[in-house]
Amino acid sequence: MLKHVTFLGATAVATVLSTGAFAQDVTADTVVATVGDTEITLGEVIIARTQLPQQYAQFPVDVLFDGLIDQLVQQQLLADEVAEASARTTYSLNNERRALLAAETITDIANNSVTADDVRNAYEARFENAVDIPEFNASHLLVETEEDAIAAKARLDEGAAFADVARDVSVGPTAPNGGNLGWFGEGAMVPAFEDAIVALDIGGVTEPFETQFGWHIATLNEKRVQPRPTIDDLRPQLAQELQEAAITARIEELAAATTVTKPEEGQFDPALIDATELLD
Repeated sequence: MLKHVTFLGATAVATVLSTGAFAQDVTADTVVATVGDTEITLGEVIIARTQLPQQYAQFPVDVLFDGLIDQLVQQQLLADEVAEASARTTYSLNNERRALLAAETITDIANNSVTADDVRNAYEARFENAVDIPEFNASHLLVETEEDAIAAKARLDEGAAFADVARDVSVGPTAPNGGNLGWFGEGAMVPAFEDAIVALDIGGVTEPFETQFGWHIATLNEKRVQPRPTIDDLRPQLAQELQEAAITARIEELAAATTVTKPEEGQFDPALIDATELLD
């Protein structure tokens, strides 16, 4: 869409914006082009720039400026050919205007409805009655038969290091690192395995037990309370939740103060939303 054209180039505009007697006069309402009696302002160029796809960011600003001027001029020339907007265009413009104005209100609410204290209060409320969630660091070895598990347990009872025995006999994927499973929380393991780990003290070793995967022996290496996210971790999420709540509350407030009518049940066929032929 963008083409390099000869018009008021970016260098010239930059000179007007930053130097000379006219610097203080340049605003978004400054006219940068005319098409017949229609003026194209710097503000319209700026808005067009914000709507360009990301790939246009690689273009030099002078190319972008001239290309946007060219685009807006061409659009105006074509728009002037329309004596009366079609129904489709009129309805689209109505929706676009409504959406843009609503977005302004949403932005204003989002920017002014939530304070740092609000976020902190929401954070404290979230964890006020929170229950500590335990996490476990455990190792295990997995063998195919009960006899193999009993033999492995005998080696452990004789003082062999758990990691060494796991490397020697375990058929599980954690065997190369001594059977270490890392940290996991409740519900991460099958119930029989979790029950065995929960019952251990740190350093304790289970008796052989069976799951659908085979025969296990497990040991509890460490235990801790699951770290809670900090307020900085949750700040964006909490702020968004508070903003959404403020927007919803404002909509409800406006609706309560305004006469709003909606279709009665059965008044219209819902399939009408696809009746684009009505726009022709």
